[in-house]
Amino acid sequence: QVHLVESGGGLVQPGGSLRLSCAASGFAFSSYTMSWYRQALGKERELVASITFNGGSRNYADSVKGRFTISRDNVKNTVYLQMNSLKPEDTAVYYCKVDTRTRTYWGQGTQVTVSS
Repeated sequence: QVHLVESGGGLVQPGGSLRLSCAASGFAFSSYTMSWYRQALGKERELVASITFNGGSRNYADSVKGRFTISRDNVKNTVYLQMNSLKPEDTAVYYCKVDTRTRTYWGQGTQVTVSS
């Protein structure tokens, strides 16, 4: 059974940093692209960043380029999102996602709030 468990969210002041983690189990983690999405209150869920199976390619939303870094550890079956220079508009629930050969799986999400 596939599980994606996010952690690391919280309340941070503008300009601060957070590191999100997504621990994966139940599938061949090292074979799949992993993604981070976010959904702000009243808005649609949007792609934040993705990383290919071996970390060889990473993509970012324009709004986070230069501030966020996605990485993965295929031994620990974990994908990370390092978020620096956080802004109030980064406030959202952050989800990790994987598209396997059979279906899409989402984690339960972790809340990130950027406020002074």
